[in-house]
Amino acid sequence: MTEQFSARSSPHISAFEQAQERLIVALDVPTADAALTLAGKLEDQCQWFKVGLELYIAAGPSIVEKLVSRGHSIFLDLKLHDIPNTVASAVRSASSLGASMLTIHAAGGPAMLAAARDAAANMAAPAQLLAVTVLTSMDRAQLNAIGVPNAPNEQVARLAKLGLDAGINGFVCSPQEVASLRALAGADAVLVTPGIRPTGADIGDQRRIATPTLALEQGASYLVVGRPITQAADPALAAEAILMEIAEALAIAPTE
Repeated sequence: MTEQFSARSSPHISAFEQAQERLIVALDVPTADAALTLAGKLEDQCQWFKVGLELYIAAGPSIVEKLVSRGHSIFLDLKLHDIPNTVASAVRSASSLGASMLTIHAAGGPAMLAAARDAAANMAAPAQLLAVTVLTSMDRAQLNAIGVPNAPNEQVARLAKLGLDAGINGFVCSPQEVASLRALAGADAVLVTPGIRPTGADIGDQRRIATPTLALEQGASYLVVGRPITQAADPALAAEAILMEIAEALAIAPTE
């Protein structure tokens, strides 16, 4: 498995190189050809790519293997949510493909989370499990509509505790919950934060968003960026601008 980000990055690499370790580009495109073409345009700048449902369903597991064979690290965002045995089998399959990180829904419950944890623990090169708490498209009204009376931050904490109790120390959460989740999960937890938008960017269908700088200040480990890069006229130039913003934030961050 590709070495994961450490909260204490090596002092021997530049802030820009640290930024490259932290940025995940979402390959939310409909075909394998489109994904590989886009990855090719970005491979000089970007190490990490996200493969989500759209691409995975269209291209199949082979897209993960192809990207891994090019030397990329893959965040496989399938948000697994099923009976424990099925999720455990899916965790084993994802790890076998070479995915470095894999999402599961914390709402699947303690038994499902434990089954996923055990499946990963028994793999030679396991994917880092990331429990999804509350989707960044969900606000309080959306949660209430599905019968959840809690505010998003309350639901995030509730679901994160389920993950921690099951021995899972990776989470996906919006920028607005990063600080509280970092405090809850501790310094070693892996926090992957979508809903990242550079200053002035269109927010699209996201509700709980932040700039790269703010998300890092709040304690994010990795930042997921999609449309501001993938739909830009020059994706490589857009990625470089975001990497520079991340690098600047890292360069001025206080040392421990």
